[in-house]
Amino acid sequence: MTKAGFVFFIGCLLVVAFTGCYRDKADMAYPRPVCDTTNITYTVEITAIMQANCYSCHSGTADLGSGIQLDDYATLKSYALSGILFSSITHDGKASAMPKGAAKLSNCDIDKFDAWIKRGAQPD
Repeated sequence: MTKAGFVFFIGCLLVVAFTGCYRDKADMAYPRPVCDTTNITYTVEITAIMQANCYSCHSGTADLGSGIQLDDYATLKSYALSGILFSSITHDGKASAMPKGAAKLSNCDIDKFDAWIKRGAQPD
């Protein structure tokens, strides 16, 4: 092996070694944000998620949302406690997947709904 070939081989070996080490530590270097579900309230977190993802179809006259108006707390609570809301947002196949024609909510948003529902879907 020539000197240039040997240097090239060692260089490639070092690149592979350092790249492998970097990726092994990626979770430590770039930790995922923590999803805080300890104090979820209807008026702060749940309405914000609903406004961003649901109210365009499920508020007002709810013409686009098959007449299902979810901007009313009592109605949303009934869907939450019956399991329909959670089935819809998790896309588990037991209810229509929502938001319709869009990607599933983030895992953090789903966890927030789960925590809120498990606490009885209280208004605050």
